[in-house]
Amino acid sequence: MGLNYVDHAAESGFQVPEYPIVFTKFASSIVGPFSELTLTSGTVDWEVELVAIVGVGGRNISAEDAWQHIAGLAIGQDYSDRDAQFRGQPAQFSLGKSFAGFGPIGPVLVSPEEFLAQSDPVIECLIDGERVQSATVSDMVFPIPDLVEKLSAIVELRPGDVIFTGTPPGVGFGQTPPRYLRQGQVVTSRISGLGVMEQRCV
Repeated sequence: MGLNYVDHAAESGFQVPEYPIVFTKFASSIVGPFSELTLTSGTVDWEVELVAIVGVGGRNISAEDAWQHIAGLAIGQDYSDRDAQFRGQPAQFSLGKSFAGFGPIGPVLVSPEEFLAQSDPVIECLIDGERVQSATVSDMVFPIPDLVEKLSAIVELRPGDVIFTGTPPGVGFGQTPPRYLRQGQVVTSRISGLGVMEQRCV
């Protein structure tokens, strides 16, 4: 999901969307939570995200029933090669976000009941220990039940499908000047109740 936090939409130069902004991140980009990240250019960016894993598929799932279709939640990083993403018009969102290793997920899968028992979990990303992203999950424009309802109204959700739910503000290309990952840096992603995930850039 793109632009699913108000302040991230602003730093990206867009208005808050009226409908969810959806793109595909190809499955071949998904790796474990502690793998190395091979930088494909000098413009690789970070985007920590809460990830929902579909357990029970279907079409036309109501928001009221959505949590019954989610097996669990985990941390994800939607790494993006901004050069590849914005190469040409319109932008190549899916390709720029689908290099090998650009979709780490983990380190655990937590049930919706356990995750929702927390009071407003915090989602954060750190680069070499410096916090660059921080927000509460309640800051989402479209919460997970709404995303499930709107997605399943068009596509069939299937067990094992992964929904990256959007990133909070603080990504590199939104800074002045833009800031991107460099070899040797360590990206730490964490969400309350879901643990910590790390990649070292090579």
